[in-house]
This record gives sequence, C-alpha cells and structure tokens, in this order.
Amino acid sequence: MPTIRCLLAAALLVLGAAWPSAASASPQQVVQQAVDGFIRPGYQRFHAAASALSEAVGRLCDAPSGERLAGARSAFADAVAAWSAIEIVRFGPVTEENRLERVLYWPDRKGLGLKQVQAALASQDATAADPATLAGKSVAMQGLGALEFVLFGTGADVLAATGDGFRCRYGAAIAANLDAIAAALQDEWQAPDGFAARWTAPGPENPLYRDQQEALTELLEVFVNGLELVRDQRLGGFLAEKAADDRPKQALLWRSALTADALAANVAGLQALFDASRLADELSAETRWIGGSIDFEFANAADAAKGAKGPIAEVLADPRRRSKLAYFGIVTSSLSEQFGGRLSTELGLTAGFSSLDGD
Repeated sequence: MPTIRCLLAAALLVLGAAWPSAASASPQQVVQQAVDGFIRPGYQRFHAAASALSEAVGRLCDAPSGERLAGARSAFADAVAAWSAIEIVRFGPVTEENRLERVLYWPDRKGLGLKQVQAALASQDATAADPATLAGKSVAMQGLGALEFVLFGTGADVLAATGDGFRCRYGAAIAANLDAIAAALQDEWQAPDGFAARWTAPGPENPLYRDQQEALTELLEVFVNGLELVRDQRLGGFLAEKAADDRPKQALLWRSALTADALAANVAGLQALFDASRLADELSAETRWIGGSIDFEFANAADAAKGAKGPIAEVLADPRRRSKLAYFGIVTSSLSEQFGGRLSTELGLTAGFSSLDGD
C-alpha cells in the first residue's frame, strides 16, 4: 500500500498549476507562515512553561509545603498544555536526540517506564536525581510521564512535608531536563541556518526538501497525522465502544486528571496551526466554506473536550460526560476527512491519503 508521504508527493506534483490564484500565497509562503505564526511561538511557550516548572519544583524541594506542591502541580499542568499544543509537530529538531520520546514517552502499554521510575524511587538512584546523568537514561524516566508519577503518583503527598527529599530531587532533575530540551528546541527552530531555513527554502541542493511540493507535504501531514494521534492513540487507547470495556488507567495523564486537557490542547494546536498557515485563504470564493467547516469542527472538538475534563475514571463512569469523549472522536474523524479529502482536493491535490498508511 502506498505510504502517506508517497501519495502526497505524487499528488502535489500538480500543485503549482492548481494553486488557486496569483493573489494567493505560494506553498513556500504558507510554510513560512506556519513557522513564524505557530511553530516558533509554540516552542517558545513550551520553553517558558518548562522553565517555570523547573523553578516551581525547585522551590518545592527548597521548602516543602502543601502550597508549593500545589504550585508545582499547577506548573506541571501548564507545561502539559504547552507541550500538547506543539507536540503535533513531530518532525524536525524534535526527532533528534530522542527529544520527542524524552519529553513524553507514550504509549507505555506494558508499564515498563512506570516500573523504571518506581525502581529509581525505591533504590534512590543518585544518577536519576542529577539532570546531567538523567539525560542519558531511559527516555521513560526523564519526561512528563515520569514527572507526573513523582508529583501525583502513589506517595506523592509526602512532597508537601520533608519525608522524601530524594523524590523531590528526582522530580527537580526531570523538570530541569525538560527545560534543557525545550531550550534546545526553541534555539534550533530560531537558528537562521537551522531546520526552519531548510524547510522554508526548498531546492535541488536542499537535502530535505527538493521543491515546494515536498515542503508543503510536511505541513499537510501535521494535520492528518496529528488527528490520527489524538483520535486513535490518545482517545482510542482508553475509550472503548462499550463503557464496560473502557480502560481509564491506560489514559495519558490519568493520575493528574489532565487527560481531556491534553486532548483539548492537541486540537487547539492544530487549529492554531491551521489559522497561522492561512491555508483557508488559498481556497476559492466558492469553496471558502471548507475553511469555515473546519473551524466549526475545531470548536465542536474544543467544547467536547471541555465537557470531559476531570479525573478520567469519573468521566467514564458518567454517561453524559463519557458521551463528550465519544463525540470528540466523531469530530476528529470528521476533521480528518476535511483535511485529507476536501481541503487537499480544493488546493490541487489529485490523490487522497491516509495517515494510517504509515510514513
């Protein structure tokens, strides 16, 4: 079966001729708008949130208290929101040095990462509490998933007192590690000669993107693959067809009750990218309604996720709130059709594609 990248590349061969009008932005300009309007600001926000998280956990370790534990947990939620919005960009610098997995190792269906975190806490492994050595350990031990267990998992309440200094030092090392990764991502996207320069300036000498069609393919894949990630891996990982078959402890961030918040931020990131790239502006007057339809579905997804916030086990046990998640899945499927069918066709694509084909 053809891969998504092959199908898109073939379809985009006709894009130059089919691109709507001389007044429209070129594919290269659309990519530049995505970089300047969403990707760079997104990584800046993640870096700011990671820095604030590192500071909050550091304050907790310096003087444990219930108030400071609440502050660290709040900073964790902010970092999750910032990451969830930008994690839909799953190419470029984030793929280097295992950064994507180091920030968030998921799914962990066999619980191997959790076992490693618990083992480090039980043995008080000094190398896990040092950011320099933690960065070389298993990816499952050094990201948001590990920090969630430290701050919210079994035994986390002792962080409000002085009963577990090692646990706090390990959490501080994770937060510092996240801050360092976030700083590197921000810097590499800002670098004048970095990845952004290669993506926005395709050409025969460019080792990554030989022409505008290949560059635009990368952008379009963000929407299709991002929606697949949200619908099939994140939502489908715990929501079953029947309520009796739901798996609340397979949900991402169930301990911190941030499952729906992360889903909402994922979709908000996709909408922000859609708006920043101004893809809807490239539609003809007769087909401009497609952009409006996409915006409408993004709003529906946001409302559905908002209605499902809270501890995921409680959400799943409430038929009304659980139905919000089911509807969220329906809406993301609709968005997949909008991007993979109608929008791509109207922008000159002659072949359909599916992110389920692989990459």
